[in-house]
Amino acid sequence: MLCLIFLHQHSGIHFSLRLEVLPVLVLVLCLPQGASSGKVLLWPGEYSHWLNMKSIVEVLTAKGHEITVITHSATPTIESNQFPNCSFEVIPVPFTKQELCDHMEEVLRYWMYDLPQDSFIQASLKIKDMINKGMEQNKAFCQALFSSKALLDKLRRTQYDVLLTDPMFLCGELLADILGVPFLVSLRFSFASIMERQCGQMPAPPSYVPGVGIQYTDNMDFTQRLKNTLYYLSQDILVNIFATKWDSFFTEHRGKPTTFCETMGKADIWLIRTYWDFEYPRPFPPNFKFVGGLHCKPAKPLPDDIEEFVQSSGDDGIVVFSLGSMIKNLTQERANTIAAALGQIPQKVLWRYSGEKPETLASNTRIYDWIPQNDLLGHPKTRAFITHGGTNGIYEAIYHGIPMVGIPLFADQPDNMMHMKTKGAAVTLDFNNMQSKDLVDGLNTVINDPTYKESAMKLSRIHHDQPMTPLDQAVFWIEFVMRNKGAKHLRLQAHNLTWYQYHCLDVFAALAATVALVIFITFKTCKFCFRKCCLRSKSKSKND
Repeated sequence: MLCLIFLHQHSGIHFSLRLEVLPVLVLVLCLPQGASSGKVLLWPGEYSHWLNMKSIVEVLTAKGHEITVITHSATPTIESNQFPNCSFEVIPVPFTKQELCDHMEEVLRYWMYDLPQDSFIQASLKIKDMINKGMEQNKAFCQALFSSKALLDKLRRTQYDVLLTDPMFLCGELLADILGVPFLVSLRFSFASIMERQCGQMPAPPSYVPGVGIQYTDNMDFTQRLKNTLYYLSQDILVNIFATKWDSFFTEHRGKPTTFCETMGKADIWLIRTYWDFEYPRPFPPNFKFVGGLHCKPAKPLPDDIEEFVQSSGDDGIVVFSLGSMIKNLTQERANTIAAALGQIPQKVLWRYSGEKPETLASNTRIYDWIPQNDLLGHPKTRAFITHGGTNGIYEAIYHGIPMVGIPLFADQPDNMMHMKTKGAAVTLDFNNMQSKDLVDGLNTVINDPTYKESAMKLSRIHHDQPMTPLDQAVFWIEFVMRNKGAKHLRLQAHNLTWYQYHCLDVFAALAATVALVIFITFKTCKFCFRKCCLRSKSKSKND
């Protein structure tokens, strides 16, 4: 409109301009305001974490932003050839891709099979060893980066406008601090929400905010509130011990005394990969933004062979089954139990599984190394989704309104499925103790009981009823930080308070001292008056 007004008011300019210049002038005048591109530095996570960030990268590159991705030579999921428009800085690390994958496989197998049989002490020691091993790999990556003066100088000269980091691997926040670049954090949750609560100053009253992993709802009785409070305290102690191992590393490379949490707390925006279709109501600071399901898209047509199999299901429809990209194999006993159950339902089943073919696999079930999960969940014949409870898969089910049968395995998955169960969109089974009948009953429940489909559709309506899509919101806030050179005006003043100031312990101490002083003075005054009265009484008695 402004272009038309300008041309109308200055219609005489074409007499003095050459004809070929006029289209260029019109194009320049009609460019949208704020369309200038920026320079974005990415510090991504791996596996499903990368899938979320990859969606953001696709939009940013399409909008003309210059993207640089920092990764390492052992990455199992980030392929530079997928993004020819991005620059990749690959850091050589002293471990191989196979070693990284073997460590992850060790973690998965322990959580899936051994953890339920171990005592609390055995489990704690084993988990500690696995965390330490992962931390050493993370530190080796960081050390390799910060030891490269040439690369750091190159990053400084580039003068990035913003850094986006996923704290699955630490040091992205430290790199942003060293470069003096505003940064955003992208995550579903950190361990026991320690980063959000202590570093991001997110309020988390234990009376109605259940700790991540404890599998409580926001409606807790006294015993649950007691356990939840103790859970917070114990996790804070354990994770702070873990964080202190990073403090010296951060101080060394920052060149001045600092801590991991202080550095992380400098984040301008926290992009939380959930939304109120998933979360229980709770307070969040103004720089915490919800972008849950940012990777979800409308369903596309299926490959011909898969579409043919789906259509062969008739009115019964299909069940989509995936335990995620990281679970490539199961024990023969577990695989046979699952396959036997799937053979007892009338629906056709598409199972993403790359392990050995189960002996009990029925004719209604097909195994695939890969399936177009989002497109299948959006197909009108899909009746249910069997999932391990990963956030990405759950959000694809929410996006398309599909009820779920959850078989959570590790990490945030039991907590995720508890949310879906509480909201009436899923049933949950125990992976190790599940029998074929349990899986059959669970599937029949979510498929034949209409309340599960209704609850799933309600969550889907909530998810879609937003002024902007989650992906658009994520991109908006990244560009917001770029335009405004940060978003410090959204950070709470709590970041600048000590722990005793935050909890007003100094105020309570002053009030208590004042009350004690008033009581003391009152007591002394009363005592003095009482003595005076007694002396007068005695004096009067003697005179009489």
